Amino acid sequence: MKRTNEFEVVPQSDEDEELLRRLLDASAALWNKINYQRRTNFGDPDGDVWEIDEYRGRYGGVLGASTVQQIERKNREAWRSFFALREKGEANGKPGFWGSGDGRELRTYIRNTSYSVEWGEYSRLEILVGKDLKDEYGLGYQERLRLEVRGEPSWKEYDKQGRLELYYDDVSETFRAFQPVTIDNSRLAQPLADETAALDIGANNIVACTVSTGEQYLYEGRDLFKQFRETTQRIAELQSKLEDSRYSSKRIDSLYRRRTRRRDHAMDALCRDLVERLYDLGVSTVYVGDLTDVLETHWSVRTNAKLHSFWAFRRFVGRLADTAEESGITVEVRTEAWTSQTCPNCGSTDRTTRHQDTLTCTCGFEGHADLAASETFLRRHETDVARPMARPVCLKWDSHDWLESPHSSRPNEEHTDPQVASVVVRDDFVVS
Repeated sequence: MKRTNEFEVVPQSDEDEELLRRLLDASAALWNKINYQRRTNFGDPDGDVWEIDEYRGRYGGVLGASTVQQIERKNREAWRSFFALREKGEANGKPGFWGSGDGRELRTYIRNTSYSVEWGEYSRLEILVGKDLKDEYGLGYQERLRLEVRGEPSWKEYDKQGRLELYYDDVSETFRAFQPVTIDNSRLAQPLADETAALDIGANNIVACTVSTGEQYLYEGRDLFKQFRETTQRIAELQSKLEDSRYSSKRIDSLYRRRTRRRDHAMDALCRDLVERLYDLGVSTVYVGDLTDVLETHWSVRTNAKLHSFWAFRRFVGRLADTAEESGITVEVRTEAWTSQTCPNCGSTDRTTRHQDTLTCTCGFEGHADLAASETFLRRHETDVARPMARPVCLKWDSHDWLESPHSSRPNEEHTDPQVASVVVRDDFVVS
């Protein structure tokens, strides 16, 4: 199982910071040279993007031969990804440059054997630098650049570390690192039973979940999307005031970063909260609705903002799968066609009517549309599904945690008689 530690890196002196900046700047310059050569070869009918000059002699003294190799390899991976997406018709541009001139992005990649991290009261990172920099800054032949590490890693114990990504975040004005690690699968938890769950994905309600045991969970997203949209509008206002020759500013970059981090924090917390609940119920498999068709057919400005910009569906499913894997839960993406129009009571699709969050059917069913869709979705893949509770657990984001609405059901509530079950959601609470 692969995971990633993210942490802040702090030089211990002005000299160390200068050395680190020179290392990252040289890495960016190398990337740009390699990338320029490949882009030129790509545009030449007789050119070969895989044929590039040998750069270890020119950059090895500053970066070290292993770091030069890693940057070359990372660039090659970027081009391979470009060609793979191009074959699928999904490529949106050739691999780009890491800035230019004084505006270069400070970034590098360190081979897994060329750095070490020690966690403890005084956590530290040691990285390899080239001989020329060692001589200039007085480092010994076997000595590495030592940097302070801040932050609590998610994975202190691991079996193998991967290539380290080290970069300067000019928005927060800090150096940061991503450390990929491999965890032995024997450390993973095992499901407590063999129950199943299904998720209906949306924007107003981010996740509607039905479990085969009868529990239902609704994660409400209106406030979160409103906050996202307000930041987007603020970005548009600032962009309209830029000079014609400018495309962004430090303030705009900061807002973009804040918007993304705020969304990702909420989504990651949702994944963790939901997986913990599902694990306690003995769920071993989670079915997630595939939004591919929805993302391709909905094109209105507001829907586009919700489904494309706000949702980041692939990232969410990836994070959900990673989080679930730690608990031994499998995530499967399946088509959810027609589930939003299907009555979970009689199975009809042509006698149902949806109005905002409510789905009604001529058979007498009336319930929350997204929860009904998740129930229908689950019954497609699981025949043994208990009738849902009268009151699902409704959760709202408070910028830190997903908190239950006081109108949510409690775990010890009895299931409603299916003959009299009728649930209506009004605003952010549920009444039966």
